[in-house]
Amino acid sequence: MNILLISPNTLTTPYPVYPIGLDYVVAAIAKHHQVRIADLNLISRTELAQLLADFAPEVIGLSCRNIDNTDAAAPLAFIDDYRQLVSWLRCHTRATLVCGGSGFTIMPALFFTAVGCDYGIIGEGERFGPFIEALAAGHDVADMDGVISARRPDSRPPPWDGTPARAFDVSSGHHAFYLANGGMLNVQTKRGCSFRCIYCPYPHIEGRHHRLQPPEHVAATALALQKAGARYLFITDSAFNSDVAHSLAVARAFKKAGLSIPWGGFFAPIRTDSDYFRTLKESGLKHVEFGTESLSDTMLGTYRKPFTSADVFASHRLAREAGLHVAHYFLLGGPGESEETVRTCLDGAESLDKTALFFFVGIRLYPNTALYDIAVAEGKLSPHVNLLQPVFYQADALEHGAIEALVKERAGDRINWVIGSGGDQVAATIKKLHQRNHCGPLWEYIAR
Repeated sequence: MNILLISPNTLTTPYPVYPIGLDYVVAAIAKHHQVRIADLNLISRTELAQLLADFAPEVIGLSCRNIDNTDAAAPLAFIDDYRQLVSWLRCHTRATLVCGGSGFTIMPALFFTAVGCDYGIIGEGERFGPFIEALAAGHDVADMDGVISARRPDSRPPPWDGTPARAFDVSSGHHAFYLANGGMLNVQTKRGCSFRCIYCPYPHIEGRHHRLQPPEHVAATALALQKAGARYLFITDSAFNSDVAHSLAVARAFKKAGLSIPWGGFFAPIRTDSDYFRTLKESGLKHVEFGTESLSDTMLGTYRKPFTSADVFASHRLAREAGLHVAHYFLLGGPGESEETVRTCLDGAESLDKTALFFFVGIRLYPNTALYDIAVAEGKLSPHVNLLQPVFYQADALEHGAIEALVKERAGDRINWVIGSGGDQVAATIKKLHQRNHCGPLWEYIAR
């Protein structure tokens, strides 16, 4: 069969993100089928129409990575864009339309109904492989595990139990856009998240138990990306160090394989051995992005974080002593947030040296999270509300505007205190730096 995979994500703030999920989908189907990738960061609708005419796909898969940008200060919802794309495709092809991806998996029934595809794949992209084989054989696919259709509105499967395989094809060409705009490609070292944060949908998407990829396989992938032209690698794990031993094994495998480009990722500021970050730096780690969320122990407890404020300060010190660039991401406005807890957080942030601080005010509500249940129990959210449009939790004591005002007052004119992702101004600055051949996330240029 001719199968076209579309990456519709055109969000480039603060920088474009390579659609890694499609590489895993390609690996699941390419052996027996002709596969093309259409990245809407690269091609126009006119060019897409020509591709449809020339390639004549029998199946089109849409990889829906994001529902919205999760930024309460400048919210952007994407569901209408997906719906319009599906409508446009209906006018230009008779192919079977299938949607999937992490964004889709969070709310598959609502998403499926909203966009109007023929089928949806819930969970990991590897499930697209058995689906395609059954479809090609003329079998009824509507009742397969993980498949949603008009006949079967929701069928959440267990996490994929196969071995993940990634097909990175340089000849497909779409990676060139990302190499030209920051030089960053990405690597996944594991799936699943063992943390129990009240707001996060990751465990719902990937499961609550780690499924670790062999470090030597991760290193081989990283080396292949380097040979393809990547100048920086970003680890896509929700928290690279959620399994400390595995993260060290991956780093050592990078070094053994001869990886020579820098890399970074998200980290939880948990307690580690004193030489942890030095070991990672010796393997090429350059940027540490801590999901700190708050420096109020009251709020960290509410969020069910696996660390305390003391752990944050210790992790920051060790990363800085190792010579790494460090950033902290804060999430303000959860249950029980007050002026006191915000000020405690800001007081703590003052003591974090040589860092970039990103403050997100308002927490996106997702179904199947503890925060969703709290919001419903408190009467702040009806269980019938369609969450495809972004809705953010509102604390009793402080509205979002009041929290943002406290942050702005404390930040003053310091450029390393950023609300949200920094908006268009930060994105424009990063783009200029990328055009000057700088690579990576680049927030170290505002660190103070």
